[in-house]
Amino acid sequence: MTSFQSDLLRALDERGFIHQLTDAEGLDALASREIVPGYIGFDATAPSLHVGSLVQIMLLRRLQQAGHKPIVLMGGGTSKIGDPSFKDEARKLLTAETINANIASIKRVFERFLTFGEGPTDAVVLDNAEWLDRLEYIPFLREIGQHFSVNRMLSFDSVKIRIDREQSLSFLEFNYMILQGYDFLELSRRAACRLQLGGSDQWGNIVNGIELARRVDGTQVYGLTTPLLTTADGGKMGKTERGAVWLNADQLSPYDYWQFWRNTQDADVGKFLRRFTDLPVDEIVRLERLQGSEINDAKKVLADETTRMAHGEEAALEAAETARRTFEQGGAGDALPTLTVDGQISIVIALTALGFAASNGEARRKLAEGAVRLNGVTISDPSFAIVLEQDEPLRLSLGKKKHGLLTRA
Repeated sequence: MTSFQSDLLRALDERGFIHQLTDAEGLDALASREIVPGYIGFDATAPSLHVGSLVQIMLLRRLQQAGHKPIVLMGGGTSKIGDPSFKDEARKLLTAETINANIASIKRVFERFLTFGEGPTDAVVLDNAEWLDRLEYIPFLREIGQHFSVNRMLSFDSVKIRIDREQSLSFLEFNYMILQGYDFLELSRRAACRLQLGGSDQWGNIVNGIELARRVDGTQVYGLTTPLLTTADGGKMGKTERGAVWLNADQLSPYDYWQFWRNTQDADVGKFLRRFTDLPVDEIVRLERLQGSEINDAKKVLADETTRMAHGEEAALEAAETARRTFEQGGAGDALPTLTVDGQISIVIALTALGFAASNGEARRKLAEGAVRLNGVTISDPSFAIVLEQDEPLRLSLGKKKHGLLTRA
């Protein structure tokens, strides 16, 4: 660990958030003597952010906890283009109506993690559509375009990989890094923003913005990126066989969110506790040293803390109690994912509808493996029809960890 003077960089370093800094000494000195407004951009490509964005949300939380000002920048403008960074192909273009609806939905997530208001360290939400939608093409090219080198832009990994793979990179996408750099310039002017934070894949875009602010306005701004967060087996954080782990409760139930964290691999517990909870580091060290079956206690703490932060105390307690009743007592907790059925349903369709299988074929394979149970009874016949004749719900299980309820319409 590096010896930093500011509370901000010491906290980020201690919890493993720092990968790259453009000027560590300069930022450390600035954060030691004054409030630093810092921002992260979030494009609105879906109605919810997923757990892959949680590192960035927690970065803003740490910024505020250290006495600085978080700026949540919604990409109302950049979402109309799509970030090409490390993508194999262009994103599907979204309508303005869809983007605005996504932004309204995403904003609810930040209220759980940050304190908003009018104070000097209170968080604010801005939307880059406010300035990007008003740009005029020729004036923008003359004022801003002259400061970007195409040769250098082609050297960034986010662009170079697409070209090396001979995958199309549209001129529309190529402009994304220019617009992101311009965002930093605008935020430095509008909100005295001095710091952009992001994942390691955003390094090139962040550097562009820093150089643009220096060349156009002579403003000194800084950049910080986090390391790519992968699981112990090398997988991408937040990717599961059931798809993305969404942060909005209407996209993923608090119970399923709790279970995601409860199923953390042993080797990842300490890393995740540092990144995604507010527990003191000495307590985290104690928990990650637990051995054998005791490590499950640390996983439950991780699940409780992360669910409480994202969904509130009541939802976290309910999810934990549902898990206890389901796994320790064999009951059916109230927070299990539920499917409402009109009379009867094929067991194959029920498995896919609950998200336990990605396809009908996978559902049939699980049935053949003897991994499916209905109210504790193993079902292997793919033609089996589940009939709901009473108001009492039926519990459908796949393996030991996936459980759902079927209720009559």
